[in-house]
Amino acid sequence: MSLRGAAILGVGSYLPEHVLTNADLEQMVDTTDEWIVSHTGIRERRVMTDDQATSDLAYEAATRAIKDAGLSHEEIDFIIVSTFTGDYLLPATANLLQARLGCGEASGFDLLSGCTGFVLGLVTGSSLVQSGIFDHVLVVAAESLTRVTNWDDRSTCVLFGDGAGAVVLGPTKEGHGFLGAETIGQGEWAHLLMIPAGGSRKPLDEEALRAHEDKLSMAGHDVYKLSVRGVPLVCERTIAKAGLTAHEVEWVIMHQANKRIMDAAAKRFGWSPDHVPVTIDKYGNISAASMPVTLDDVYRQGKILPGEHVLFIGFGAGFALGGALFEWTKPAPAQCDGHAL
Repeated sequence: MSLRGAAILGVGSYLPEHVLTNADLEQMVDTTDEWIVSHTGIRERRVMTDDQATSDLAYEAATRAIKDAGLSHEEIDFIIVSTFTGDYLLPATANLLQARLGCGEASGFDLLSGCTGFVLGLVTGSSLVQSGIFDHVLVVAAESLTRVTNWDDRSTCVLFGDGAGAVVLGPTKEGHGFLGAETIGQGEWAHLLMIPAGGSRKPLDEEALRAHEDKLSMAGHDVYKLSVRGVPLVCERTIAKAGLTAHEVEWVIMHQANKRIMDAAAKRFGWSPDHVPVTIDKYGNISAASMPVTLDDVYRQGKILPGEHVLFIGFGAGFALGGALFEWTKPAPAQCDGHAL
């Protein structure tokens, strides 16, 4: 039995309006613009308003992706939301999003895998489309990272921002669209990037709150070393599984964690830096949302052409890495006006 293809039919993103610059952070913690830029490449990031939640960001991105796909909301069959900052512990943000979008009786779930979550959402959603179980799968990555940031920790508070991105996956010709994927789990390093309290292992109490254990904790140097080693490996394996070579990959949409990691990957595989787009300078690290936001940024400029190969690479909490490779099938948008906010 042959499988039909699964293609990206629509793309959308949303970023809050408020901009938090490095100069702003200099007034909040002991840091400098020069240090932040030289170590991460970040110059500013977006911060949601007090009355916004993750589902609000997801709704805006999803609405734009569905419109871009030329579909009605009722034509969405299944919803995957990649987030670890959902509105609630229960129910899933995907359920809230389904109701607000008006997607009929579409079911869905939240996918909790941190920075690699969008790749895993692409792999899962594409598999559902390829199998014929569903025709149109909405994959959203949305994070409210500033809600789980420890603003007293100068090593991490400079990194994170808020935002959401989405794609709609749907059927295409066999052998086109989704071409292959690779995922790598290294759970022995899970303790290097985590929110220590709030789960069944360590319920949230007053002591945990005083210790900021409800916020992100990261051993940055160790995570960086794992990423530097892991990114080339997951790139190589994903490209091989798709039956391509590195020179046949035109675009690399990578998790925006650190510009030095992206530059190193581009140099190693001979990719033009122009085709490994960087948005971390504008939006900071928004976990899994960084990939669809970056994709939308490039797509809205009309840069990705039908027939080109797009490699998505995620890495982070877990420790986890993932790659997914697509043949691009969408024409450029009718009006190429840059990234729409």
